[in-house]
Amino acid sequence: MTITPEEIRRLAVNLALIGLGSVFMALSYALFLIPHHFVPGGVSGIAIILNYFFRLPVGAMMLSLNIPILLLGTRVMGRDYALKSLLGMGVSAALIDVFDRVLRLGSATENPILASIYGGILLGVGLGFVFRGRATTGGSDIIGQILNKYTGVTIGFGIMIVDFLVISASGIAYRNLEAPLYGYIVLFLSTKVLDMILEGWNYSKLVMITSTRTDAIEDFILKKLDRSGTALKSRSLFLNREGEIILTVIHRKQLSELRDFIKRVDPDAFVIINDTYTVLGKGFKSTVIT
Repeated sequence: MTITPEEIRRLAVNLALIGLGSVFMALSYALFLIPHHFVPGGVSGIAIILNYFFRLPVGAMMLSLNIPILLLGTRVMGRDYALKSLLGMGVSAALIDVFDRVLRLGSATENPILASIYGGILLGVGLGFVFRGRATTGGSDIIGQILNKYTGVTIGFGIMIVDFLVISASGIAYRNLEAPLYGYIVLFLSTKVLDMILEGWNYSKLVMITSTRTDAIEDFILKKLDRSGTALKSRSLFLNREGEIILTVIHRKQLSELRDFIKRVDPDAFVIINDTYTVLGKGFKSTVIT
């Protein structure tokens, strides 16, 4: 089987993303989560709880606990996915113990709120890069990928479901009600940042317009906004009247212009506006994971 230059380039990019994401994750654990015993959920959360009671290395515990979950991911996601996931798990686990046990970086701040905020952000960035490299760091990450594949929920939300239970358990283990509260901050921020990395922060707006002045609106979209769209035949259920629905995707910075114009030419127009993160076509940059 011949490997094309494009496949080699894609593999190199994926490996670079996995490595970079693992560094961000390891820094999150070594600088913020482990020193404050914050549980971000999943297998890593269990490892931090074990570290709290038995001083076991977090990275090594994460790797050992992840093996059975990786076997499940292999059956569902395939061998290539498992190999890159094993790489992500191994590199991130090794870096966590290197930063925490060998280099002894220590806590970057004594303020628990700052630690939960920056720990969550760094963790989300790291996970986002690893996932963009088509790998995972194990645990609830794999479960999140599986839920995303079969249910359509975002990976971040899938992880949140699993991690919520582990974080809640930390309060019982530490006998401290504040522990899960900080863990929830870490989970929320890491989830939001993860989805942002995967789906893009440069999102566009999907606009659907029903109006009696469709000609004027179409002309404004084409000439003023330099965008295109689609006109769909429609029928009003209430008025039983034929008409058109304009369907267009614009940059979010153009939304106020379009909204103001519609308000001027047809105050009674019916407009639906949605966020859209992935748009393929001329004039838009793809945020699809490759």
